[in-house]
Amino acid sequence: MSSLTDEIFSQLSGPALQQISQQLGTGQAQTAGAISAALPMILGAMGRNASQPQGAEALFGALGRDHNTGGGLGDILGAVLGGQQSRQTDGLGQLGHIFGSQLPRAEAGLGQATGLGNDKAQMLLKILAPIVMAYLAKQMFGGQQQQASPQVLGGILGQEQQQVRQQGGLGGGLLGAVLDQDGDGELGLGDLLKIGGGLLGGKR
Repeated sequence: MSSLTDEIFSQLSGPALQQISQQLGTGQAQTAGAISAALPMILGAMGRNASQPQGAEALFGALGRDHNTGGGLGDILGAVLGGQQSRQTDGLGQLGHIFGSQLPRAEAGLGQATGLGNDKAQMLLKILAPIVMAYLAKQMFGGQQQQASPQVLGGILGQEQQQVRQQGGLGGGLLGAVLDQDGDGELGLGDLLKIGGGLLGGKR
């Protein structure tokens, strides 16, 4: 079964990847590697939030209210890169909800592990957050789900978080480094940087 990460990543190849690369001022291989690390981190953090009933309800409400527009990911990407301000394209606001106080740590980890640096890592996360939200809204309200509910959404994201952790790689390691700060033996950023070098060729 392909993961949400894989599905979103596949839709961000080709022209979309080119647009994001131009926005960041990075090569396409580096951009692809950074996206493949950032997506599981975003989805995994959302999975953690949605594991709490109130977190799932808040996210489900936001998807239905702000992101259920029927536009394709290309439309969302165009609006985000074009600087169109709306709740749908407010990547920074969405990242605040997804990562909370861990956002600076997420940006720093992604920036270090992918060589983007903090500013470009933040820019990439701001581009990706609205795309992930739009994709989830389509999953929930696009007619594919028989019953869309906070519980269904929480289940889908919980499954994704498990997959991210099991697959490991840079995305799983980053998720662990950002979310697991309680000394439970998960990878820290230092360990990540050692393994990161071998994972940046656009592979996961």
